[in-house]
Amino acid sequence: MSASADAIPAGYMRNAAGHLVPEDQVREHDKMRDEVARDLAAEAVELNRRLAAFKRRALSEIADLVAIAAERYDVNLGGKKGNVTVATYDGDFKVVRSYAERIAFTEELEAAKELVNACILRWSEGANDNIRALVDRAFRTDTKGQIKTTAILELLRLDIDDDEWQRAMDALRDSIQTTGTAVYVRVYKRAPGGDRYVPVPLDLAAV
Repeated sequence: MSASADAIPAGYMRNAAGHLVPEDQVREHDKMRDEVARDLAAEAVELNRRLAAFKRRALSEIADLVAIAAERYDVNLGGKKGNVTVATYDGDFKVVRSYAERIAFTEELEAAKELVNACILRWSEGANDNIRALVDRAFRTDTKGQIKTTAILELLRLDIDDDEWQRAMDALRDSIQTTGTAVYVRVYKRAPGGDRYVPVPLDLAAV
């Protein structure tokens, strides 16, 4: 027996397989678990909605400020993109709008990987352990099978005087592909007793 989410008769609960189960056949601990998970999930959905609304409002109001400034000085801004910081009059808080390019890698990344591995093998015992660890980390995928962009880009910062390594870095640069632009809104508050700013965390891991 199965039913949709909006057709659960009184006195029944729907299990994960979609079957209706009489409430008196459901363990009390299962009911408690269901209530906790449902309450937390509902609050999380509402927080997500509010964060989305906050981002839309922040972007809109910052864009209005930029437009007013452009109009005042008779300047054509030439587009909506651009990093902007707006701060409170006393400097206690600042809100930053920033744009960042989304990056992906083409199949040329595999050529870069082979050249880098060839360098490591050729250097053999002479290879610096830190460089070896950096290379291993760069080409390791995350739990979703995705290459870690930051780790890959760190390889380009290494100053290694080796022709094969330079060819690897050329292949790496050629593999970088811009797939779009992401816009971020970050809020900062001034730390007590100084000019240093600390971020106001808007993600669960940071609070």
